[in-house]
Amino acid sequence: MRTPEFVSCLILASVLLGCPVTAQAQQPASSAPPLSTPPAEQAPSPPTTAAPVQPTNPAANPESLLIGPGDLLRITVLRESELDQRVRVLDSGEITLALAGNLSIQGLTPAAAAALIAEKYRGGGFLLRPEVSVFVEEYATQTVTVLGQVAHPGTIKLAAPRTLIDVISQAGGLTETADRHIVIERGGKAGERIRAFLSNRADDALNADILVRPGDTVIVPKAGIVYVLGDVAHPGGYVMENDSQLTVLQAIALAAGASKTASEKRVRLVRNVDGITHSVDLPLRDMERGREPDVPLQANDILYVPFSLMKNVSLGIANITAAASSALIYAVH
Repeated sequence: MRTPEFVSCLILASVLLGCPVTAQAQQPASSAPPLSTPPAEQAPSPPTTAAPVQPTNPAANPESLLIGPGDLLRITVLRESELDQRVRVLDSGEITLALAGNLSIQGLTPAAAAALIAEKYRGGGFLLRPEVSVFVEEYATQTVTVLGQVAHPGTIKLAAPRTLIDVISQAGGLTETADRHIVIERGGKAGERIRAFLSNRADDALNADILVRPGDTVIVPKAGIVYVLGDVAHPGGYVMENDSQLTVLQAIALAAGASKTASEKRVRLVRNVDGITHSVDLPLRDMERGREPDVPLQANDILYVPFSLMKNVSLGIANITAAASSALIYAVH
């Protein structure tokens, strides 16, 4: 029987010579664990944590009111009261800072201007860690100019952006001849021009997200007029309301329709194009019965509904000539 000392010597010799161990010792159940080491248990992975919520970037929602020429600013520097000052922005867009000199801040928000002023003091070696705040005491462009077809054209004080319908209401509302295609000029002569449509439908007008900013100019043009002359119930000029669109049948309806003595086979459309007057005959009766499509009209168009032959005889050539002359006068103007 092999002793434990003999087995230990045999294992040591096998390890040194690189030979496998052929002899196995009979060990009790409570002996040491086998030579092969079980694989180490994998460490549990750390629990997954949700990504922290990023703070809202104030630059993502830029301010609509930017610093411009003529604005009055109040600049304060923390713990440096001698550098506090009230300064007005020059026409060049610059301000004159105490110690630091001139600095251009036109077109910046107050926060961006404060950061630029702090960098000016830091870069010039005047302050080590300047903390600057800028407050606009008075905007020079706190007005909006409303021109054209409104009840009270002129300037309106506006300290913050307002909707187009609010600005129009402050100007007294639109006149009866106002065109609802409105032009908003932003940023002066070299700025942007925005063309907006103010619907006469209440829901569409209230839901419109068109904003007017301080310094803008709102121009409400005059709506186009279509003239209906000849043998109609109420001849005259009619405004192209709503969406500034009007057709032949709609214009005839506004004039209360053609008279019984009118010749409805055709209606004459007179249109001025680049100073040249063109005349086209349209089949009014077929348009009324749906045989021919309705024709859209343009501003300053003239519809002349001729009299019937019997009516022409009773009226005489002088009356017909007068009616034609009136149409010509409208065409010229």
